[in-house]
Amino acid sequence: MAKQLMVIGGGAAGFFCAINAAKESPSLTVSIFEKQSKVLQKVKVSGGGRCNVTHACFKLADLVKKYPRGQSFLKKAFTHFSTQDTIDWFASRGVQLHTEADGRMFPTSNNSQIIIDCLLDEAAKYHVKIQLNTEIISIQKKGPQFILEDKKGKIYSADFLMIASGGFPKPEQYRWLHALRHSIQQPAPSLFTFNMPQHPICQLMGVSVEQVSVKIVGSKLSASGPILITHWGLSGPAILKLSAWGARELQHSNYHFSVLLNWIDTPENTLREDWHAIRIKQSGLALSSKNPFKLPQRLWDFLLSTCAIAADTKWSELPAKEQNKLMHILTTHELQVYGKTTFKEEFVTCGGIDLQEIDAHTMQSKIVPNLFFGGEILDVDGITGGFNFQHAWTSGYVAAKKIAEKSLIP
Repeated sequence: MAKQLMVIGGGAAGFFCAINAAKESPSLTVSIFEKQSKVLQKVKVSGGGRCNVTHACFKLADLVKKYPRGQSFLKKAFTHFSTQDTIDWFASRGVQLHTEADGRMFPTSNNSQIIIDCLLDEAAKYHVKIQLNTEIISIQKKGPQFILEDKKGKIYSADFLMIASGGFPKPEQYRWLHALRHSIQQPAPSLFTFNMPQHPICQLMGVSVEQVSVKIVGSKLSASGPILITHWGLSGPAILKLSAWGARELQHSNYHFSVLLNWIDTPENTLREDWHAIRIKQSGLALSSKNPFKLPQRLWDFLLSTCAIAADTKWSELPAKEQNKLMHILTTHELQVYGKTTFKEEFVTCGGIDLQEIDAHTMQSKIVPNLFFGGEILDVDGITGGFNFQHAWTSGYVAAKKIAEKSLIP
């Protein structure tokens, strides 16, 4: 009688596990249970509909640094399937990826549908069954079998179980897994933007700055990179990166904290050393004319106004008091944050299944034989840029290899 693999979750990790297990073990019957009406929805919307498949980061030591949680675990997992393996896997199925200037990798079509179609084609090729609108609400282990019950009361049995249901923002959402006796690390949102309700800077919505340093006051948290000013506050890669590294700490503060922005990514003492030369070069010009820091004009005008500097003031006439204010705000602009906003489709949670209870080389539970986990259900999360998808491909593939190997044992 054919052995059964049931995968809970029709996202990247679940699909990758199902199709690779079915390929490696043709006698294995594989089913995917997805509680929504469609599969691979995060793949579809990621990267603005282009799908940020992975990141052009090929050195293991560098790659694991992109994950605020799970680095030691991933050092082991990535030895089995990493960035180049992802590129090769899709290329061997006719899907080429290209690399953008910031290292993100997308399909050359710049359309996520090609990734979805590739995965669906593989599922059809290897006879993977996909059950939509099927929410599993309880799991029991009875002897060698897993007994699953869905929301409609239907019962299923499986020899192998892969849970790739994604992360959950609330602890109570993990209750359906309690019978499996695994520990859950407290969930917390990651990859979110900073809200500054009614702050005047929000009037600059749409303004972006290429390289800004950001620090959280009273902590060691800092990041640098592009920033986007929105109608609710601050977003962009630097903010998202900071939110990922500070996910737990910022949750504990109830998302009320202060940030220091260095708009020119230059230490204040360095700017002070260079200021005299800048002032001489700009001496005959009004401060409102093109600024020497290549900041967007709307932002520059806002900073001048914040320092109470008249726009028509010439550089040579700038009083010492206002000059000090301007240098300080350019390098140490303090803003208050009061809340967060989920970053569109890139929403990720930290927390989940405790990694100490999972074998990183196989994704198999150390507590329950033939139980596997993959993707965001694990206490692993990366910064934005394709790293969370890379973890999904890796954990799905690694689990599939072990499941296929075990399924072939009589």
